[in-house]
Amino acid sequence: MGFQNWVLLIFMITLVIAGYGNCRVIPHHNYNFVQRNGSHFVLNGKPHYINGFNAYWLMYMASDPSTSSKVTASFQQASQYGLNVARTWAFNDGGDRALQISPGSYDENVFKGLDFVISEAGKNGVRLILSLVNNWNDYGGKKKYVEWARERGQNLNNDDDFYTNPVVKQYYKNHVNTVLTRKNTITGILYKDDPTIFAWELMNEPRCQSDASGKSFEDWVGEMGAYVKSIDSKHLLEVGLEGFYGESMQQNNPAGVQAGTDFISNNQVPEIDFSTIHLYPDQWLTNSNETAQELFVDKWVEAHIEDSNNVLRKPILVTEFGKSTKSPGYKVEKRNSYFEKIYKLVYDSCSSGGSCVGGLFWQLMVPGMDGYGDGYEVIFQETPSTAHVIALQSHRMANLK
Repeated sequence: MGFQNWVLLIFMITLVIAGYGNCRVIPHHNYNFVQRNGSHFVLNGKPHYINGFNAYWLMYMASDPSTSSKVTASFQQASQYGLNVARTWAFNDGGDRALQISPGSYDENVFKGLDFVISEAGKNGVRLILSLVNNWNDYGGKKKYVEWARERGQNLNNDDDFYTNPVVKQYYKNHVNTVLTRKNTITGILYKDDPTIFAWELMNEPRCQSDASGKSFEDWVGEMGAYVKSIDSKHLLEVGLEGFYGESMQQNNPAGVQAGTDFISNNQVPEIDFSTIHLYPDQWLTNSNETAQELFVDKWVEAHIEDSNNVLRKPILVTEFGKSTKSPGYKVEKRNSYFEKIYKLVYDSCSSGGSCVGGLFWQLMVPGMDGYGDGYEVIFQETPSTAHVIALQSHRMANLK
């Protein structure tokens, strides 16, 4: 066993000896739904805080018997480190191992993969944020929906017609209905009745750059939010936003970003239960130095917490943040200090009664997934120091009253 693995083993044993409660596996049937009370989440009448992770690949890996063990391993490790929410895709439109092969046509084997993801999460006490479509072209996205409609005779100008074309909107609603009313072949529970699911996400990182006013997207959120809640009133719902502000507050955005979305008005839609932000200063501020990027991080998180506290009065999660090994001058110590910085902003909000009640790093992977990483992946066995930072945050969040 290598030195790093010894360090990891000793650290985990220490957590267990210390009585670190989150190391236990929580049986599926003990779950209740997480709910919202004002700007906080509650579970069994008590405040509920989140330390979580992203793993977009779970359904994809689960749908192939030769790789499904990666899913089990990821949830087992997440549970050991006290992580309590995972965010992942409940979509794969067209292409390799597609969930939705064409509008309304599904691959049952891939759907069984998603059943397995939900079942394994429940066994390990991890809840899921399930995203329903992608803004980007990976795994199909809005581009694929627009392609499908064109193939069936619709005259569409660009991919943003996803938000306005009645045929495309119906495709999306049909997908929502199919997923939410799915009966899990392993647990026997309908998705819409399963408390293992923490929340639904309308779309991963939505943008509508063809309508800078934000009206097209705002109308879509209102329509789809109401539709989701008409099928499933038990689960929480969020939009999937990166956090960009609308036209009246452009000065708060990274220079040059015009997304056609609005952090304030989109999250004021009544059916939306909590807000989200993502954080990629290395991608958004490519011409800035590290110091400028760090200042942006503080300002970005603090501005959104303030707006969530005072304007939205709803909880907020930092649903994506990370540090890429491809960044200039990358060192694991830099990633650790960056995680610590984000975790402190989250914890300070929680401990003072603020609306930011958790964060989810991008992204968790397990050994043997070469080729799936994007530079941001965290593999606990390979960087025990990062695992330590994450576990400490879980411990602190679990001890908040």
